[in-house]
Amino acid sequence: MAVQSSDAPPPQDILPQTAVAIRDGEVAPADTHAGTEAAHDSGGGLPQFEFQWWAGQIFWTLIIFAVLYVLLSRVFLPRLRRVKDERAATISTAVDTARQVQAEAAGQAEIAKAEVAQARAASRATAAAAKARVTEAANARAAEEEAVVNARIAEAETAIGKTRDAAMTNVSTIASDTARAIVEKLTGKAATAAEADAAVKGAA
Repeated sequence: MAVQSSDAPPPQDILPQTAVAIRDGEVAPADTHAGTEAAHDSGGGLPQFEFQWWAGQIFWTLIIFAVLYVLLSRVFLPRLRRVKDERAATISTAVDTARQVQAEAAGQAEIAKAEVAQARAASRATAAAAKARVTEAANARAAEEEAVVNARIAEAETAIGKTRDAAMTNVSTIASDTARAIVEKLTGKAATAAEADAAVKGAA
């Protein structure tokens, strides 16, 4: 790196003079490169930290900030707010729908419970009525059969009475004949039927 002398021209004058020398063919490109390095070395540091460039940097910073602010306030933030509102509305609608479905399910459960209780009561009433009908039919059938049995018993008793009366009549006749035969056997004299009947009745 070349060391500048104290009587060297200012850095800002090197580039124009070098350009003119190159145009006239007095300086070679290598000398141009050396002059450029000398100019950079003479400036020292980064250009963005030099005070002479701050105005432009502040201007473009403000421009970029304004553009970003407009984009955020007019484009991105409204979209985010709309998405957030739609999400909140969707969640609220889903919660309301879930609560409504839960309430409807609870109502349906109560209705089903009441229907089950009503069906049980109806089945019990039907069973009781069927039992009462069966009991009534059984009682009626038993009463009819008992009446038939009683009628048959009465007929049998009547027949037995007739048979007994007939048997008793025959017994009297047989006893009277037997008495006449015994009297005739013992006395050798036959008794009359009236006497034999009187003797049997008196013995009875």
